[in-house]
Amino acid sequence: MATGALTPPAEAATESLLEFPDNFLLIDLCGEYDRNLTTIEDRLGVQILRRGNQLAVIGEDEARHEATQVLQALYSRLEAGRALEPGDLDRELRMGAEPMFDPARDGDQIELFKGETERVEIKTRKKLIEPRTDAQKAYVKSLFANELAFGIGPAGTGKTYLAVAVGVNMLISGHVDKIILSRPAVEAGEKLGYLPGDMKDKVDPYMQPLYDALNDFLPGKQSAKMIEEKVIEIAPLAFMRGRTLSNAFVVLDEAQNATTMQMKMFLTRLGEGSRMVITGDRTQIDLPRGVNSGLWDAERLLKSIDKISFNYFTSKDVVRHPLVAAIIEAYEADDPK
Repeated sequence: MATGALTPPAEAATESLLEFPDNFLLIDLCGEYDRNLTTIEDRLGVQILRRGNQLAVIGEDEARHEATQVLQALYSRLEAGRALEPGDLDRELRMGAEPMFDPARDGDQIELFKGETERVEIKTRKKLIEPRTDAQKAYVKSLFANELAFGIGPAGTGKTYLAVAVGVNMLISGHVDKIILSRPAVEAGEKLGYLPGDMKDKVDPYMQPLYDALNDFLPGKQSAKMIEEKVIEIAPLAFMRGRTLSNAFVVLDEAQNATTMQMKMFLTRLGEGSRMVITGDRTQIDLPRGVNSGLWDAERLLKSIDKISFNYFTSKDVVRHPLVAAIIEAYEADDPK
């Protein structure tokens, strides 16, 4: 737990003083060339001064209080042995500081600390993944709890990334025997024409985002070996027809570009011991005009069925560059429908 103590000095009502006992962690908190402090200053309209192992936060009461909460939450993260990435700072600034937590860990799968100290983590071979927003935490919990789960929302909210992370976790912990990652092979608003090479060469450009996510969680050689041995499959949606997917973790990405018949076909592949995740963004449908999105139909038809979870994301859950959230909000404001 953070030991930075909030001490308002008597001589300056607009200043709050935070003390951090570990100078090495304080360096990480401030960031290279104090860029983390600069970001907080710009976003919250405060001034932050370094005084040895103390940080003085100067500004209006509300902004000053928010800045001290963000700094304490980030320091708590560092004390728990977790890295501080740009996305973590952005998350604290946009979502508010998360409650303090006990850094003790138990088990190697998903850790949930109930009540106000709840924490969700996913262990993979390369890194420990931590959902950054409440919607992401609820989504990850539903992936572990339900055999069929939907993640619906704009780009950059971690729908596919977290689903693949959970799949890798369940594979390495022995809960499933294989991972199957799929998406419709549909061009994003343009015609690519003839693609050279064999079948793999033709479909790989569409599947690349899934390879990228997978490589974040497994060492390159291990990932390549698992793909070669068919322990991990990455294939277009059309290749799923006629199969029964048992003891597998199955992800359908970009599901808004599946037709109604393709979605029905995919959903009925679910076999014994399997988990299935469908992710999509209803605002980025690339199907021909007049063709209904299978994601929209599935949401309409399946929402009342028990043990099928629907998880929704907004621009507040975007964990890419902060500008992505602003871009999504601008488009949503222009077209509320």
